[in-house]
Amino acid sequence: MRIITVKEVEYLAFKLAKELLSFNEPIPDFSSRFPNILESCLVVPFQSFSGKSLYPGLIAKASVLFYLMIKNHPFHNGNKRVAITTLLVFLYKNKKWLRGNTQELYNFTVWVASSPPSVKEQVVVAIEKFLRDRIVNLETK
Repeated sequence: MRIITVKEVEYLAFKLAKELLSFNEPIPDFSSRFPNILESCLVVPFQSFSGKSLYPGLIAKASVLFYLMIKNHPFHNGNKRVAITTLLVFLYKNKKWLRGNTQELYNFTVWVASSPPSVKEQVVVAIEKFLRDRIVNLETK
């Protein structure tokens, strides 16, 4: 399984966003992120204990990655936007994609962001279901 790195998040979420997106919300410099939070978000899905993965399988890893990127706020601004991008890149690197429309993904992301931390496990399960219902294999040529 392919992971996503800090360098990839930096490139995709900041350099490309500054070049390609136009909106009224400023994108702070990548170096202004909160120390070590992004790194933690990217490592936690791949943790294991006694030789067993805490999040076995692609969907479990993608779900907790998405949740943490939203809820742990590694950035001063744009956490939901970066979480969606990170999720899509992680899936793409693992030859998967999500079918559906952008409004549906946006609404779900806002729902995750507004969820209380006390129901983290239930929200991660809901993310797993959301992904499982929409995940497709990438077509290779």
